Amino acid sequence: MNKETREPEALLPLTPAVFHILLALADSERHGYGIMQEIALRTDGKMRMGPGTLYGSIKRMLAEGLIEASGERPDPILDDERRRYYRLTSFGLRVAQAEAQRLAQLVHVAQFKHLLGGTGSAGGAM
Repeated sequence: MNKETREPEALLPLTPAVFHILLALADSERHGYGIMQEIALRTDGKMRMGPGTLYGSIKRMLAEGLIEASGERPDPILDDERRRYYRLTSFGLRVAQAEAQRLAQLVHVAQFKHLLGGTGSAGGAM
């Protein structure tokens, strides 16, 4: 089956590492170190992805057709030519959207069960 015609839900749930990489690429092409920086910045340093996790995930994501290497480069004077830049594919975008929707539904359930917000504890007094 063509990767572009697969249902995005077939890959769900995503690992946190894969979802964070997809989020990092959702608005801009980035190289590996740039992806790691974006993830650390967006999570206020709570998630730090090491090179092994990052590049192992990227390898699998390339094989799944979620991302692709970009042939475009920023200003060559300002950039190291050894860097590989990555971008989302249309399938990768659909998978990221499906995972975001899945997680939003889980958050909705958690809110309904009073697990988010407020100062009280769920399930009664302690």
